Amino acid sequence: MSGVFYRAVAAAFRDRALSGSREAGRYSRPDQPTLYLSASRDGVEAALRSHGGLDDSRDVVAVSVTASSVLDLRDGFSLRSAGLEVSDALSPWKDIVSAGGEPPSWAFRDSAEALGAHGLIDPSRQEPGLWHLVLFAWNRDNTATARLLDG
Repeated sequence: MSGVFYRAVAAAFRDRALSGSREAGRYSRPDQPTLYLSASRDGVEAALRSHGGLDDSRDVVAVSVTASSVLDLRDGFSLRSAGLEVSDALSPWKDIVSAGGEPPSWAFRDSAEALGAHGLIDPSRQEPGLWHLVLFAWNRDNTATARLLDG
């Protein structure tokens, strides 16, 4: 897959937009770099609703991505064939992490990576029809490439 994707970043960290997440996320432990992107600007806004929304302290940046080995959570048959359960990916991760636990979505990521996935397509829970691209590995040999676009 290839295309332009979008990411909201704190304005102060715009120059590090491709560094990935700085804290725990649905598919990332606190120390696990993960690049969360949306397929559209509307997707960014939808994703941020669960994080307090888009405000003036954040910029939306455009990122050109080329990736193969991306697991599509919208394809339940392929997931089951690979021994993965989409319910693990969609678990209420914030509540589990807040209680000191490890959400099933982190183990889901581990399993996806063990199968050779460099990332996944995650359907929006806020706005059905929208989707996000989550990269586990990028800008290293034999992984996805991500390039920040001007603007």
